[in-house]
Amino acid sequence: MPNPTVAIIGRPNVGKSTLFNRLVGKRLALVDDQPGVTRDRREGEATLLGMDFRIIDTAGYEDDDAATLPGRMRAQTEAAVADSDVALFLIDARAGVTPLDEEISRWLRSTDRPVVLMANKAEGRAGESGILEAMALGLGDPIPFSAEHGEGLVDLFEALRPHIDRPDAEEEPEEDPESPDAPLKLAVVGRPNAGKSTLINKLLGQDRLITGPEAGITRDSIAIDWDWTDAEGKPRAVRLIDTAGMRKKARVQEKLEKLSVADALHAVDFAEVVVLLLDATRGMEVQDLKIADRVLQEGRALVIALNKWDVAEDPSKLFNGVKGALDEGLAQVKGVPLLTVSAATGKGLDMLMKVAFETREAWSRRITTGQLNRWFERAIEANPPPAPGGKRIKPRYVTQNKSRPPSFILFGTRVDLLPVSYQRYLVNSLRREFDFGAVPVRLTLRAPKNPFDHDKH
Repeated sequence: MPNPTVAIIGRPNVGKSTLFNRLVGKRLALVDDQPGVTRDRREGEATLLGMDFRIIDTAGYEDDDAATLPGRMRAQTEAAVADSDVALFLIDARAGVTPLDEEISRWLRSTDRPVVLMANKAEGRAGESGILEAMALGLGDPIPFSAEHGEGLVDLFEALRPHIDRPDAEEEPEEDPESPDAPLKLAVVGRPNAGKSTLINKLLGQDRLITGPEAGITRDSIAIDWDWTDAEGKPRAVRLIDTAGMRKKARVQEKLEKLSVADALHAVDFAEVVVLLLDATRGMEVQDLKIADRVLQEGRALVIALNKWDVAEDPSKLFNGVKGALDEGLAQVKGVPLLTVSAATGKGLDMLMKVAFETREAWSRRITTGQLNRWFERAIEANPPPAPGGKRIKPRYVTQNKSRPPSFILFGTRVDLLPVSYQRYLVNSLRREFDFGAVPVRLTLRAPKNPFDHDKH
């Protein structure tokens, strides 16, 4: 079976031939600062970290009449993509995204070829702006790369491997951590003696963890693989993580307990959804809010459960009091799921697991560029941005650069001057429109510093 084929695409002088030479291990392609050196398709046998494939160096893609030399060169480039298994689309991170880059990306999106986007010349800080701009091309996150210095080869290997590595048919496919069928990484946190280990034992149906009235029994973060059966009888994989109780800092004196709290915080970093367990017999304290805030700051999805509900006094008043304290104390996120459970009797635990899976789904959600643009136009029309000091702020477009948690970048003129209240308006509108619920949603503002931008006055 012939090796898979990779075509290198991009406008003139972005470093295609330099990349080609590095991958074939020889200077087969001429390299010069002058654009347009490569005209014909050049092919070679490439090896990247032990993975073999055929590589095609193409001429710089230019927008010229088909009868001209640049036009015929473009036809060769289009033929190379048609013959390939995957296209490597290079942009110059230092120059940023140009109109021609945007045209190439539109054309590549119209083909049925998978595309790996690479931001070349990304060494140092000079390429950071171009990397961010490339996210708006609708081709996924760009790989920061330096063809000249060979930086980013491992990331390129990981991006290419799903498209060109041909494992034996018997080989098990790798598990996608973002698949809805992947195990839910669920950490249970809270103050000492809130019932975390008892809760996990009840879920497991066995005394897997040591429990007792003494605070601080659990010291290590314990991870346990388990299957929860949903309402339809389908088993759902879960990795449960029990953690040490988190006390106020002033009370954390013993060295071992300090390590335990640090371990619990470390467990939060590896979780997808975090259940903050409160003791209904003690209500909510400032320490609980601090833990909740820490979870959200780390970008994790948060669910709050009031434990020992079966023995709570005046439950209605207690529930409303905790809800009010959450709304006031967690200003950055409204409507965090608040559930009532009993680790002792098992009441409410199925609902807790159902909400945890639903929350992870929202936390992992990706929105298409088209959906985002339609929402964006409506949001700006309904509430135009202010003009501080008489200077107009012109938001251009928004793109999702990652999920888990959902993260977006807003591009435009002077968007860095948008007041916090308007940023909050956009984030809240995003939440409502795409049903993100109370998971953390991050919005980054990006105002390009382009000396050729005539839209400044």
